[in-house]
Amino acid sequence: MAGNNSKSRKKVFVSGCYDMLHSGHVAFFEEAAQFGDLYVGIGSDKTINELKARKTVNPDVERLYMVKALKAVKNAWINSGSGLLDFENELKQLKPDIFFVNTDGHSPAKEQLCKELGIEYIVSQRIPHGNLPARSTTALRQVCNIPYRIDLAGGWLDQPFVSKFYPGAVITISVEPDYEFNNRSGMATSSRKSAIELWQTNIPEGNKEKLAHTLFCFENPPGKKYISGSQDSLGIVMPGLNRFYYENDYWPAKIDSVPDEDILNWIEERIQIVPLTPRETGFDVLANTNINTIDAKRLSEAADNCWNSLLKKKPADVGKAMTASFEAQIAMFPNMVTPEILSHLKQYKSDALGWKLSGAGGGGYFIFFSEKPIENAFSIRIRKS
Repeated sequence: MAGNNSKSRKKVFVSGCYDMLHSGHVAFFEEAAQFGDLYVGIGSDKTINELKARKTVNPDVERLYMVKALKAVKNAWINSGSGLLDFENELKQLKPDIFFVNTDGHSPAKEQLCKELGIEYIVSQRIPHGNLPARSTTALRQVCNIPYRIDLAGGWLDQPFVSKFYPGAVITISVEPDYEFNNRSGMATSSRKSAIELWQTNIPEGNKEKLAHTLFCFENPPGKKYISGSQDSLGIVMPGLNRFYYENDYWPAKIDSVPDEDILNWIEERIQIVPLTPRETGFDVLANTNINTIDAKRLSEAADNCWNSLLKKKPADVGKAMTASFEAQIAMFPNMVTPEILSHLKQYKSDALGWKLSGAGGGGYFIFFSEKPIENAFSIRIRKS
């Protein structure tokens, strides 16, 4: 690292929300400042609302004031853009030597932009200061304990316009809200928002299937143009690993659940998530569809194979089934992927046993199944009860 002369020191840039400023933020800034003079771009209230579908606790002017007051920070500002790359204009003006990100703040789009601009891209290890606990804004905001959900295989079969061609299952896991997933990212964020409207902070006690049906009906009132699939409400409300079997109806004909913590822990240890690039404006996943019996059957068979492999704890077979499910999905819904998404996928394939896509057309996440760590990925916790 360069000496103390500020003219010879490297410029380091970080960007984020930095709401509810805490020791984790400070440790992150201090870690970044070890590489040079630190400049901070802060997401505007409008940008955070668009990405997270919520308001910030502290407005952007207050967040800016607090960040600028930290001794590790050379200068800070509110980013002028929008979306995941809201800092792009400032990045080009600042021309930093290093762009520093957290693991859950990493995205292929940021890495690619840095590559194009000749900026070194470094991912933080999230090292807490001294003996202080690891902190995140999401964890501090855990007034709301309503989970997200991830579908591992069979997605789209909860829609009758798919399962009418061939019946089949959707395999889901309920995910603790340790990380705040982006809005419209394929993690059932819309259904979760409805659950928060309905129940505020926690899923009530009672029959889980009945509660999920209540949520499904609340989210899909009579006259709604597009019906959200019931795997979303079921996947949120029902803990653990679940299999929802659909036969040309919005509600599953059969539900199988796995509360076995040994299996859930085994899955949890192998799921790794990488954020994707922003979704293009005017995106329509239902355009150019080619829904047919052959691919619906492929999707159904992949889900069955995934379920059986999970129960037997066969990692290679789970990965193969997840990939088969993904390939059947994009055969029927080609707009789920873009050339850019497929290009990013290539850099991870050799490290993963299998993969699928959360969300469509960008703005979501790669879901990888792997026995070894995947670069720049983060993990989840399965809700077990």
